[in-house]
Amino acid sequence: MRKVDPVKHERKRGEILDAAIRCFTRDGFRGASTTDICTEAGISPGHLYHYFPSKIAIIEAMIDLGLCRSAERFEKILTATDVIEALLADIEETSLRFRPAQILNLDGLAEAARNPEFAKIIERHTEAVRRMWADFLRQAQSQGRVDPGLDPEATANILIAIIDGSRAMPIRNPKLDIKQSTAHLKTMLIRFLSPPEAGRAASKPRDQRASRPLTLVRKR
Repeated sequence: MRKVDPVKHERKRGEILDAAIRCFTRDGFRGASTTDICTEAGISPGHLYHYFPSKIAIIEAMIDLGLCRSAERFEKILTATDVIEALLADIEETSLRFRPAQILNLDGLAEAARNPEFAKIIERHTEAVRRMWADFLRQAQSQGRVDPGLDPEATANILIAIIDGSRAMPIRNPKLDIKQSTAHLKTMLIRFLSPPEAGRAASKPRDQRASRPLTLVRKR
């Protein structure tokens, strides 16, 4: 019986996952088939099953890979001098400017809404991301860099929603000014996450004289 080289095996798995990501980005989780993935990866369907028994298994492996990369990014952010600045840079890179994440995120949520099996995968992924966010927040709070009055679990839910929203923005508006959006997002995160004294120092009061009355929408 031929021995499997674990290094080559993992490398091939990675190539198949990369091909699957391209297929799912192009055709959607429902539209892309295992045949499409095999064609993209340059392998036969029989060869595929040496690495993944099904399309669902490929999707789950993609999620696990994404979680590992997220954990690495959280560790890197915690070592930064300015944790909120580092967090913002990560959101800009992986959400506002990363098209595959935008497409896969929205398509995954849509598929979960109509497919109970897929919904369980999304729930598992979200729970893992929520735990990572909560652990990250607790560590940042212990370092005095995030408001200790915030509940880590509740804050994690809000931040996940912010990530989802930031990935939707470039799709809703292809002409989105990313630099301007990032600047506004920075203001929001500073006011939300910073310890009270730091938050007040970072936020400058607006000139009330510059404010204008709201423009009301006329009823038809």
